[in-house]
Amino acid sequence: MLNIADTLHRWCREARPFALATVVDVTGSAPLPAGTSVAVDADGNAVGSISGGCVEGAVYELCRQVLHDQDPPQRARFGYSDDDAFAVGLTCGGELDVLVQRIDPVAQPHLGEALSEVAQGRPAAVAQVVDGPDALVGSTMSVLGDGHVVFGTLDRGPTGRTVADRAAALLRAGRTALVPLGGDADTCPDRFSVLVHVHASRPRMLIFGAVDFAAALSQAGRFLGYHVTVCDARPVFATAARFPHADEIVVDWPHRYLERTEVDARTAVCVLTHDAKFDIPLLRLALALPVGYVGAMGSRRTHDERLHRLREVGVTEEQLARLRSPTGLDLGARTPEETAVSITAEIISCASHATGLPLSQGTGPIHRPLVRSRAGGRTALTGDRIPS
Repeated sequence: MLNIADTLHRWCREARPFALATVVDVTGSAPLPAGTSVAVDADGNAVGSISGGCVEGAVYELCRQVLHDQDPPQRARFGYSDDDAFAVGLTCGGELDVLVQRIDPVAQPHLGEALSEVAQGRPAAVAQVVDGPDALVGSTMSVLGDGHVVFGTLDRGPTGRTVADRAAALLRAGRTALVPLGGDADTCPDRFSVLVHVHASRPRMLIFGAVDFAAALSQAGRFLGYHVTVCDARPVFATAARFPHADEIVVDWPHRYLERTEVDARTAVCVLTHDAKFDIPLLRLALALPVGYVGAMGSRRTHDERLHRLREVGVTEEQLARLRSPTGLDLGARTPEETAVSITAEIISCASHATGLPLSQGTGPIHRPLVRSRAGGRTALTGDRIPS
């Protein structure tokens, strides 16, 4: 639902009831992921898309019915039928499970609160029960970025607290997930599934080296939604005029800045300095941090010399295996702009656990489903894609 947060926030402010249709599961190839929603108000106004057009008409009518009749939440499944070319389905061959429910903003004010946070660019999560006992399906709760939990239509007992804990963990990880829960006496004897919609703060791209390639990369990173920082120890080069697309310009030694700044598993560290006195202490630190991507620019000769120096300062082989050097995918890039595309393509590939190969050389679905989190034990937080 957070894909249409701005409009839903306005409808909540106006106390306007609406029907919400949400993709809760995807099988095979489908154009949009779980968590994507369409909403329809009482006047027939619609916002959002869940299939790129394939099943929108059928979903729209189902939303109108649920909203008008005030029906309980309904599940519907849409797929492609080879037997009937005119059947409602996905031409891409995948299948969607969709939950349609009526939302009354007056009865669920917590949704307006969470949507307000998202509309203002702040992190928030909405947990939505999408499968399980009838009394639970459609229940929602919100977790805000400061950790505040608004239980909404979920009770404050063990079930609600369990959902809140999972939603808070996913919000910290910045990942939307379908989470199976229940099945034990301490939480809920019945099994149920919760779709946690997450709007996280922007991931960070840390670019070290105020060079021409950094200008193009900062623009590409900003386009992809990263909060971009350019850092260089030389004040004459690290200026806002040279890097208008960067969110932040830092004049400091790279490793010293990395030591004091916040990073997480979504952070991309891009080293473009080509200078061992900057590269080695910086990469030694970066490869020991829990960041999502560490790449360093340079020729293969520079790469070999860099590996030798890093081993000399105690970097392990396991850590060196994380280093993407030379950085980027083999696209034949030469200009700064082409190189920025090459680097960001590798960052996307790493974040998605994808192969980076041409789609024409692969098999199976193009859009691979999200990995579900496991109930109990260690949670496999989603957003990670199933490897080929």
